Amino acid sequence: MNLIYYNSCPLCGSSQIHEALSAKDYTVSKETFPIFHCGGCGGRFTQHVPDNANIGRYYQSEEYISHSETKQGLINRLYHSVRKITLRSKQNWVRSAARIKQGNLLDIGCGTGAFLHYMQTGGWTITGLEPDENARHNAQTLYNITPLPIDQLFTLPEKQYDAITMWHVLEHVHELHRYLDRIRQLLKPGGALLIAVPNYTSSDATHYGEYWAAYDVPRHLYHFSPDSMAQLLAQHNIKLIKKHPMVFDGFYVSLLSEKYKTGKSRLFAGFFHGFRSYRKGLKNVDRCSSIVYECNVD
Repeated sequence: MNLIYYNSCPLCGSSQIHEALSAKDYTVSKETFPIFHCGGCGGRFTQHVPDNANIGRYYQSEEYISHSETKQGLINRLYHSVRKITLRSKQNWVRSAARIKQGNLLDIGCGTGAFLHYMQTGGWTITGLEPDENARHNAQTLYNITPLPIDQLFTLPEKQYDAITMWHVLEHVHELHRYLDRIRQLLKPGGALLIAVPNYTSSDATHYGEYWAAYDVPRHLYHFSPDSMAQLLAQHNIKLIKKHPMVFDGFYVSLLSEKYKTGKSRLFAGFFHGFRSYRKGLKNVDRCSSIVYECNVD
C-alpha cells in the first residue's frame, strides 16, 4: 500500500510542521496515525495516510453513517432524529448565500443523497458526486437519485451552478487544491460555496484530545481551524463571507468521543460535553465543533 508522508504542510506549503498527537481509527482498522500541526497556517493533517487508490477499505463499515444510513445504536438514531432540522438549516444557508430560492445545485460527496433529495423537493435542480459505489447505490434505492462518480467533477460544464456544497467532505479530499480550483470554474459568477468541516480548536476537541471523534483518521486527511480555512480559501481567491455554527455536531461528536475514551456509551457525560460545546458555539462560532464557511466567487 502506498502511504503519503508530507515534508511540508499540504494546506499552505510551510515547512514549520511537527507532530501534535496520534489518533486511533476506531471505526474500521484500529490503526493509529500521527497528526501533525503547521506553525504557518495553524492547520493540521494526518500522516502516513493511504493514497487515493488505497484508502477505500477504510470506508467499508456499516458504522460509517453517511454511506450506509445505518440506524443501529443510540448515537446513530439520535443522528437521524435531528437530521430534518439540519437539512432545513442547510437549505436556508444555501438560499441565503446564493440569494435565490431555487437554482442549480452541485453537492460534492453527497453520500446517500438525503440533502440532495431535500433540495430537489424544494425545487432545485440537483447534481451529486460521490466516490463510494455503495453510497451511490443507496442514493438510488432510498431517494431515486443517481449520483455521478467523483471523477466526473472534472468533466462537468463550467459556470453551471448557482451553489456548490461540501458537507464534511473537504477534509477527505486528496487533491485538495485541485478541487478548490475546479469549484471556482464550475460556479456561476457570484455563485455560492458552502463548506462544512470539523473544527479542531473547538471546546469538545480540546476536552477529548486524541479521542476526539472528528479526527476520524485516516479518512480525515486534514484538520482545520478557522484561521487555516480562511488562509486556504484566500489562496484560491475564494471570498469568505460568513461562518455558521453547526451546533448539533457537538452532541454527536461528544457522544462518540466519550465512547472512544472510556469504551462505554456514557450518555450523561457525552451530552454534558456536547451541551457545553453547543453553548460555546452559539456564543462564538470559532469554538463550535463544526463550522460552515459561506463563500462566493467573482
